[in-house]
Amino acid sequence: MDPELEPFIPLLPRTDLSDPVAHRKVYVELAAARPAPDSAGLVVEDRMVPADRDVPIRVYRPHQAQAAVIWLHGGGWVVGDLDTEQHWAVPIARLSGAVVITVDFRLAPEHRFPAALDDTYAVLTWVHKNAAELGIDPARIAVAGHSAGANLAAAAALRSRDEQGPPICFQLLNEAILDDRQQTWSARNFTETPWNNRAVRAAAWAHYLGTQPATTYAAPARADNLSGLPPAYIATAEFDPNRDEGIDYALRLLQAGVSVELHQWPGTFHGSLAIQSADVSQRQLAELGAVLRRALAE
Repeated sequence: MDPELEPFIPLLPRTDLSDPVAHRKVYVELAAARPAPDSAGLVVEDRMVPADRDVPIRVYRPHQAQAAVIWLHGGGWVVGDLDTEQHWAVPIARLSGAVVITVDFRLAPEHRFPAALDDTYAVLTWVHKNAAELGIDPARIAVAGHSAGANLAAAAALRSRDEQGPPICFQLLNEAILDDRQQTWSARNFTETPWNNRAVRAAAWAHYLGTQPATTYAAPARADNLSGLPPAYIATAEFDPNRDEGIDYALRLLQAGVSVELHQWPGTFHGSLAIQSADVSQRQLAELGAVLRRALAE
């Protein structure tokens, strides 16, 4: 474990998804306890995307931004909202120079798959259709996310390819949960790692899927064909049950002819990026912004 991260581990509350309502309360309190990010220089606006169920979004616009990132929050599809995600969105908007759009997708178990993906895809479609009004280039739209949000980003890329939907120029998958089968080495062996462990993963999948079987769009690792997808940046944490499915997905994308940058961060655990006092966390965040800036350059 990274020596700057290790002292924080005993202080971290255990993730318990057995009671989603109670866990949401804890998650909101943890996010609220952090200092609000400095959004000076960004125009921040809440909007509503019309769809079968209107989807709330928050738009973070740097000066003269001409590209967009649809950023999808983590939380096992169970927790997270526009307010809790500001700690990711503000620095990513600053570092990437792109418009960052966060999505308040419906949460499980009240709304199981495919509700969150349907909301994500509705936002992607709306952003592309309204690119001129948003002041962005419709050819420079990326999907990105952390953990369950990275799952939704990968699934949106698959769905857009299959349905000849809005073009996506790039996908960024940070510590993605991609496979419900829990058969990789890291999923089987990292049973008590911080924040994310075998029990947390199992509970998240159970809330998300209910009794329905996982499809390609629910668990992108199940996709047989990964060709024709957008270039990707995939980041994994060393002590994370999600680690090996992210690495496997990167290798399969490469084998399908998709350009991939893969970064496995040593000494880190799932979500340790939130501990911003650590040098490795600062480097991780800076890299996310730099990767998006390069990918979205005209």
